[in-house]
Amino acid sequence: MDFSLSEEQSMLADSVAKFIDADYDFESRQQFASDKNGYSEAMWRTFAELGWTAVPFSEPDGGLDGGPIELMLMMEQFGRGLVVEPYLANIVLAGGTLRRNANDAQRTKWLQPLIEGELQSSLAFAEPQSRFEITDVATSARKDGDGYLLNGNKSFVLHGENAGMIVIPARTSGNQRDEHGITLFTMPGDADGLTRRGYATVDGLRAAELSLDNVRLPADCVLGEEGEGFPTLSSVIDEATLAVAAEAMGIMQKMHDKTVEYTKSRVQFGVPISSFQALQHRMVDTLMLCEQSRSLLYWCVMLVNAGDPQARKAISALKYQVGTAGIKVAQEAVQLHGGMGVTWDLDIAHYFKRMTAIDLMFGNADHHLDRFISTAA
Repeated sequence: MDFSLSEEQSMLADSVAKFIDADYDFESRQQFASDKNGYSEAMWRTFAELGWTAVPFSEPDGGLDGGPIELMLMMEQFGRGLVVEPYLANIVLAGGTLRRNANDAQRTKWLQPLIEGELQSSLAFAEPQSRFEITDVATSARKDGDGYLLNGNKSFVLHGENAGMIVIPARTSGNQRDEHGITLFTMPGDADGLTRRGYATVDGLRAAELSLDNVRLPADCVLGEEGEGFPTLSSVIDEATLAVAAEAMGIMQKMHDKTVEYTKSRVQFGVPISSFQALQHRMVDTLMLCEQSRSLLYWCVMLVNAGDPQARKAISALKYQVGTAGIKVAQEAVQLHGGMGVTWDLDIAHYFKRMTAIDLMFGNADHHLDRFISTAA
């Protein structure tokens, strides 16, 4: 496999990295996260102006024809900067669903404003009882005249509190855990019968619980074919899993680098603690975990980019790796920083929180180990 980047890909990675270094320091990040929306609207507009919100979409849609490699490069840098802006919710989850299934009218109404940074959206893929099984959809959608009535509850909807549009998977037929019978709907954020309860997450983001009580949607809100939403939903969640794994890679590398730097300046018994052989061994171990994870990330992205049938299994292998190695790197970073490592004012604690949240998103390490074992070779 050729792991070298094209000139355009290198320029994208460099531009995002320079932006994070120059304009997205930890103090700014904390200020953005404390906003009522959980992010900076001005910064989000900047993301759109820089073209980042357009990267994964096709040129006819107003995008830049990027793919999984470009997404990986951006998400790794977002992880390094602990970015709180809703790129995952808007561009990867809701945008990924629209990119795959929206018709021309839906692309004009929802996708173009999303790419331009004017629309906040999300995908309500989880329910209170579903845990990590996206086929477990109890929310119902029954035909009512020329539209549908939706009833049910959705949990952990990233940035769903203020979203102007939310993609809702609902069951139009079949049993609760069947793959067939799931239909995707575009629901306006101000729909009658929708109740939203927003809350802050442990990693500094925002999410919401949704309650749908006879929410009426017209037939033109259906994304794709009725009852055939699962393949799209599965593909989007796999892409989002790859995205957060790349973000985790940025976090792991940042935590390792900051820990090495700290041990060189922290003096104990008259010498820097980096001179202690036991600590050197531990930092070598975290470096090896970072390099192993990066190699697996590159391999996985190449398979996805090539459309290889083994890509789904590779994604589970990668998610297991970042869920175990990433937590280990984070724990070592906190411990080697001492008591400072768990304080609010030190960024290490916030990297640790985000790493912990990523482990649980879209299936934890144990879930993906089981999926890896059960996926056909």
